[in-house]
Amino acid sequence: MNQLMAARSLTTLPVVTLGGDAVAQIKDTVFDAAAGRITGFTLSGRGLLSGPLRQSLPWPAVHALGPYAVMIVDAGALADTPVVVARREAQQGRVLHAKVLTDEGAEVGTVLDVVVEGGTSGRVVGFRIAAAKELVRASRRRRHRVYVPRGETLAVSGRALVIPADATRYVADDLPAFVARVGAFQEGHEGTPS
Repeated sequence: MNQLMAARSLTTLPVVTLGGDAVAQIKDTVFDAAAGRITGFTLSGRGLLSGPLRQSLPWPAVHALGPYAVMIVDAGALADTPVVVARREAQQGRVLHAKVLTDEGAEVGTVLDVVVEGGTSGRVVGFRIAAAKELVRASRRRRHRVYVPRGETLAVSGRALVIPADATRYVADDLPAFVARVGAFQEGHEGTPS
């Protein structure tokens, strides 16, 4: 599995061509929540006072996503912003601050961030959530933030995100531990349609 990154950590990453030219920086990540994939990025210019660009970066034009930059072949990969943002699935992909419910009806928290896989997949593998007490019973902390795997039976509405109930058995407190938990969750679900 490639490195996992929080979608919020992608904000302000430079967009760099394979020739080494920095052409923009990431403003926002746009994703298809139901399909569990990034569809692209909105962009801003490079520098402190640069505003949003009229162009965006569709995911198929991404050569690689890493912790320090988003690589593209050349500046010709950028497209008009409506190509990425106005897509129907992007409009339905709002999950930040949505309630997280299991497919058995239990409320387990609220979405704080989306965890994506780096490299070339652009796959959403999980979520960072503000966990409900029922999810982290052993914790004495008042506010507990955990990572939970996405699951393949994901359903999203504007207000709720539904995950498989068994995904709650693979919760982790931090991103490094979550890598192992996602691997274990995926091994337990091999043969499940994706």
